[in-house]
Amino acid sequence: MKVKVSRQIVAGKMAAYLRRRISLKSLVAWAELALMDGQFEENDVAVVRDVVARLGLADVRAFGLTWEDCQRLLRTLGYATRVAVEARGGRSVVPGGAR
Repeated sequence: MKVKVSRQIVAGKMAAYLRRRISLKSLVAWAELALMDGQFEENDVAVVRDVVARLGLADVRAFGLTWEDCQRLLRTLGYATRVAVEARGGRSVVPGGAR
């Protein structure tokens, strides 16, 4: 059975990578498998396939995967990124006291 690949699934994989829950190697392996065996949702085929293809190249030195790349790819999928900085005790820290 082929795996359905949607905007949400791709964004979830990218979020897991950014949160260091999966490695770049795992993200790339997932993307390569999704390109070979995945079934892309009909409404989003071009967009999702292009993002997954880009993720599949992230382990190639010439391509890599920067924070800016992740922001752009997630924006392409319809998601925004936020950064939270926390002290080790879990209390949120905002530089300069701005809220």
